Amino acid sequence: MNCRIKYKNLHFRWIILAVLLLFIWLVMAYPAIGEWYARMIYPMFSTVLSRFSSLFPFSVGDCFIYGSIIGILVYIGYAIFCRRSWVRTLGRIVEFLLWIYVWFYLAWGLNYFRQNFYSRTQTPYVSYSPERFNTFLTAYTDSLNSSFLSFEKIDKQLVSEEIKKEYERLDKHFGLATPAGYLRPKPMLIPALMSGVGVLGYMGPFFNEYNLNPDLLPVQYPFTYAHEMAHVLGISSEAEANLYGFLVCSRSSVPEIRFSGYFGLLSYVLGNAYGLLSKEEFNQWRESLSPEVRALYNQKISYWQLRYSPFIGDVQDTVYNWFLKGNNIPSGRKNYSEVIALLMALNDFKE
Repeated sequence: MNCRIKYKNLHFRWIILAVLLLFIWLVMAYPAIGEWYARMIYPMFSTVLSRFSSLFPFSVGDCFIYGSIIGILVYIGYAIFCRRSWVRTLGRIVEFLLWIYVWFYLAWGLNYFRQNFYSRTQTPYVSYSPERFNTFLTAYTDSLNSSFLSFEKIDKQLVSEEIKKEYERLDKHFGLATPAGYLRPKPMLIPALMSGVGVLGYMGPFFNEYNLNPDLLPVQYPFTYAHEMAHVLGISSEAEANLYGFLVCSRSSVPEIRFSGYFGLLSYVLGNAYGLLSKEEFNQWRESLSPEVRALYNQKISYWQLRYSPFIGDVQDTVYNWFLKGNNIPSGRKNYSEVIALLMALNDFKE
């Protein structure tokens, strides 16, 4: 009797797993269904999971990930020691990984397969032209220089209140979920490792948390906070997360937050300018940055280089690049820099 009950339970579990996998693959195949998930289903998962994780001051998602890795290794060791069947052992590990796969995509990952920014927001794509890019570059540089502010501390509670307030004001046609009042950032479980690979923050999909690196410079904190919150609100694209991070920060009435928005965009502007301008034009533009901004940018680069591990960083970059390309972000890590194209399209659309 007991064997029969166990077999039925196992059979039922596999049926549920198969149904969920089919649903996930269906959503992946059709952006319209992905958009429906992002607007109707994801907010419910987000509310429940983030409400639970907010009860703990540490990253529940990090504990789950590291705990799962340790658990699998311990189970393999147990199977070897007890001479258990390798077929059965491997089968259980595969099933466990499939359940994690289902959890990841249902809890947040299907946001990768929603409609893209241009389709969702009805914003026309703007093709590159030297005149348009130079107009953007001039306006951005003027705003960056004029917003410069030197500060050694940042009021994190004020940042939290301001960022949430600005997200609530953001136009609804962007398709972001509404930020919950109980959301708060979590410290990374192993910040030294994250600093070693150059990670400033990340969104924990399993419990809808956003984790910030304690090593963040004060000037980086607001923009990184806003970027990761965009992910929590249903945005998977790194370019879009950068866009909303910039929009909510640059529109803030708090000078430190406003400057953080412009400064957070600088590395992506530099990358685009270097690739699109001639060497002479690039050097001329770079000289137009105020000495204070250039000094702060160089200080930031030096600060993180001291913490960066080239070998581990290269491995992480490669793995994350593969991950993004496998989840409907064909440009991989280059997606971060595509924020400039989104911003230029948005500005043209407003005009």
